[in-house]
Amino acid sequence: MRADIQTEGAAQRAVLQATVALHAARPATADASMQARRLLLDTVGCALAGRHADQVRRLEAALAACEPGEFRLPAGPAMGVQAGAQVLAMAATWDEACEGHALAHGRPGVPLVAALLPLALRRGATLGDFIDAFVAGYEVGARCGAWLRIRAGMHVDANWPALGVAAGAARLLGLAPAEIDQAIDIAACQLATSLYLPVREGRTARNTYLGHSASLGLQAAFASAAGIDAPAGALAHYAQQHAAPAGQALPGAEVALLGDAYIKPLAAVRHVHYGAAAARSLRAHLGGNDTTQVRRIGLKVYEEAIVYCGNRAPRTPIQAQFSLSFGVAAMLRFGEVDPSVYAAPRFDDAELRRLESLVVLEVDAGLTERRQRGATVSITLDGSVLEDTVGTIAGDAANPLGRDALVAKFMHYASGMATHGVAVPKAAHFCTGVLDASADTALATLWQQLA
Repeated sequence: MRADIQTEGAAQRAVLQATVALHAARPATADASMQARRLLLDTVGCALAGRHADQVRRLEAALAACEPGEFRLPAGPAMGVQAGAQVLAMAATWDEACEGHALAHGRPGVPLVAALLPLALRRGATLGDFIDAFVAGYEVGARCGAWLRIRAGMHVDANWPALGVAAGAARLLGLAPAEIDQAIDIAACQLATSLYLPVREGRTARNTYLGHSASLGLQAAFASAAGIDAPAGALAHYAQQHAAPAGQALPGAEVALLGDAYIKPLAAVRHVHYGAAAARSLRAHLGGNDTTQVRRIGLKVYEEAIVYCGNRAPRTPIQAQFSLSFGVAAMLRFGEVDPSVYAAPRFDDAELRRLESLVVLEVDAGLTERRQRGATVSITLDGSVLEDTVGTIAGDAANPLGRDALVAKFMHYASGMATHGVAVPKAAHFCTGVLDASADTALATLWQQLA
């Protein structure tokens, strides 16, 4: 191993150890606590909506039959902790409406909620216990994502997110910092090489990835608690042997990465949001929202968006969720991109498909060079051209969703989009509880409000 790589690995490991020590020793700050509450609420809403899929409900039933327990989603069967974690993670990611973190290039929070929620309920934990564990896991997970950049052809979800789960679950179990570090290294010894291939080919295997991370993180935490050990340099070894070089130092332990988490207003990969937001603005200028006059749609966007989301004429929902052209077309056609656009009759709508075929993708060299996100959409009509540029969107760290928008999304997903929809009063009560309840409130008391 080259000396410079060894030095970088030692420095990155030292930052992670300092992060673990910091968050194992103190409760979450007020700002971190509120952000954790927001991500808990949003992830649960996405999971409730994701149960509209037959595959999710069949997996839920099968795992509950194999691993019965005490955790249950509204109107669902009772499951054990591991089963509940897998179902929650899959359901939350099914419509691609869940959180993420730009520096990590992934979503540290979804598998954390999926693993910690059933475990915390099983242990009779308080809301504060959940929050402290979540914050610790998120700060570790986001840094791991920044360090362990994936190689070409991979997808992050079954890779480094398990490390944050290991840290968060170990924190919830009350392990000491050295034991939390051990849990991270145990998970690092067995990180998966998860592929982007299912997305490109429209297969839902990708939706199992975060469940894998949740399960691996739980396994690693319990293994560390049992005294099972791993090489102290396991994570640095993995980074050198199997990850792409990060080329940058990790933010110090005192930097609150959780504050940079984004919450999506739309059900699509984050790269899709910028073009869709510009399309929403332009749609208001179409007479009566009539798209039949559209003859060409141009989308200029940073190169990374086209690399990951250049899928054209998507045949399946997951391809559409990773499709810039579909997101722009859906917004022009329906004025929204929520889980309904991936289901009949909207998914097969003839005008939607016509609009998608008209989209021309072009790399914005300036955005790409500056490593900035944004998009410009131009619409050619009969005799005129409309154009709009978007550089920031609702949900970005610099432009977070307000409370009303966050609650409205949860209500829509939990009460309107879910197969087993939660009654509106119960959903509203749950929102208030998650966002406002004192830290010493029993988590079970909040969860029972959804029953």
